[in-house]
Amino acid sequence: MAVTSAARARPSTYARRKKATPSKLIRQALLYAILLALSVLFVLPFAWMLSTSLKDDPQVYRVPPIWLPRPMRWRNYIEAMTVVPFGRFFVNTLWYVLPSTFGVLFSSALPAYGFARLRWKGRDLLFFICLATMMIPFQVQMIPLFITFKKLGWIDTYLPLVVPSFFGSAYSIFLLRQFFMTIPRELSDAAYMDGCGELMIFWRIILPLSRPALAVVALFQFMGAWNDYLGPLIYLNSMKRFPVALGLQLLRATYHAAGQKLVWPYLMAASTVVIAPILIIFFFTQRTFIEGITITGIKA
Repeated sequence: MAVTSAARARPSTYARRKKATPSKLIRQALLYAILLALSVLFVLPFAWMLSTSLKDDPQVYRVPPIWLPRPMRWRNYIEAMTVVPFGRFFVNTLWYVLPSTFGVLFSSALPAYGFARLRWKGRDLLFFICLATMMIPFQVQMIPLFITFKKLGWIDTYLPLVVPSFFGSAYSIFLLRQFFMTIPRELSDAAYMDGCGELMIFWRIILPLSRPALAVVALFQFMGAWNDYLGPLIYLNSMKRFPVALGLQLLRATYHAAGQKLVWPYLMAASTVVIAPILIIFFFTQRTFIEGITITGIKA
């Protein structure tokens, strides 16, 4: 009897689902169409840069624009990389990008743990002050920092680009704090029962569970340091220490000083190579990155 009633219920359930399917398909189709349109808008500048990097000068200024160059000048990449020493610039960039990324992770995780997991007097006020520092633009700090680093003898070195990262980042502290607050406190209580101290809990329990958030912080810092132009422009004077951001400007200045018209294909080819490491890193870490971004906003 139960089997018969269940069998009778199936057609009505299936009919309701079938009846709701067209409207659901329309909503999904509209959603995907909007997402596709937005994706095209975001990809369009990169596609144009890639297309321009394979053109010669006459094709760059053609109206209507040419998206598929004929012929494709792959040697633009080789010529652009050899006009100025981009190989050295890549090495120079890694010299300060990697230490600064480690410095932000090291100096932001511990304060974030204190703000998220420990209760102490003045915690919320100090956290508010920490967040308030995000409102101070770099242009306001630029001259005092330059004077300080000059008196320390750090100008034309990578120290001004690395050392400040070991004193924490308000945005990174905020992201890690939000993630740490999602970790159940029962794990810390169990560790207390086993005799662990705060540092042991932080190192053995919190950090292994926070890999997505740590990956987000590392990627943000890596991207910010890699694309930074103003910082190296202020603190670095010798061309042998230039990063890739200044290398692109040097490439442009080289053609300008020679009295030649700026060769856009070379500049676009060099720009494509410069952003390639960021794209590769994001491609292989996108799942962890998206997971960390999603979870860090769950609990306020």
